[in-house]
Amino acid sequence: MTYNEKHNEANGEENRDGSSDNKSWNCGLEGPTDDVEVNRLRERQLRNFFAALLLSQGTLMLLAGDEFGRMQKGNNKAYCQDTEISWLDWNITEKGKSLIQFVKKLTDLRHRYPILRRNRFLAGQYVEEVGVKDVTWINANGSEMTAEQWQDGGMACLGMLLDGRAQATGIRKSSKDATLLMVINGHSDLVEFALPECYGGMQWSLLLDANIADSTDLLSFSASLFADRHSAVSVLRKGARQIQPVGGNKFQDLCSRSGTTGSKRGSHHEALRA
Repeated sequence: MTYNEKHNEANGEENRDGSSDNKSWNCGLEGPTDDVEVNRLRERQLRNFFAALLLSQGTLMLLAGDEFGRMQKGNNKAYCQDTEISWLDWNITEKGKSLIQFVKKLTDLRHRYPILRRNRFLAGQYVEEVGVKDVTWINANGSEMTAEQWQDGGMACLGMLLDGRAQATGIRKSSKDATLLMVINGHSDLVEFALPECYGGMQWSLLLDANIADSTDLLSFSASLFADRHSAVSVLRKGARQIQPVGGNKFQDLCSRSGTTGSKRGSHHEALRA
């Protein structure tokens, strides 16, 4: 999130070593900066990547120091370095401590909800004996993604619905796990995401928002969620528990803490072809 290009000058090969295909985005400026907005976006992207990893099925792999935002000063071939480029700096900054707390929140979610660590591959196929799909991909209008939409390059906001009733083992029988929905928005603007109707109660409870590093509020939604820009990851649990819904000052407060304007664009996802 800090560099577009490799910076391997310290390796002594005039920056010719290492791959030049970084597949990275510096969020607008190359290298460290004091720009508040760029740094805010970089921190958000870090949380997005952690959420995408820790909410995935299968075995997780983290490099030591990632949990507090360790960097290698743009060097993508640092195995030859025995310097500050490859060392771990245990003088963790406040931003690093905040990221550690976010990672802890993710590991706690993974521990509390077995549906996030199933031992079966997700198939997205309807199982007649159970009556549900294990995973359903949702468009921003709340309906299931179509084959045509998967081929649409303008589609950048979608949801991943994990049904808690889905088959969890080799035995074709229903489970009793929580139903979770993960919403990802890759657009550069706010998108209103219509929450799908499904088993588990009348309300969706927000468990995690990658746009807000220190959110501890358990909010409820019944109709739609406003997904913030740049690959925001939100995790919601389906349940009947009645929690104070988002509205008015609460919505503005969340937007303020995540650095957005807080304007409710009711049909904006249509214009974005989401």
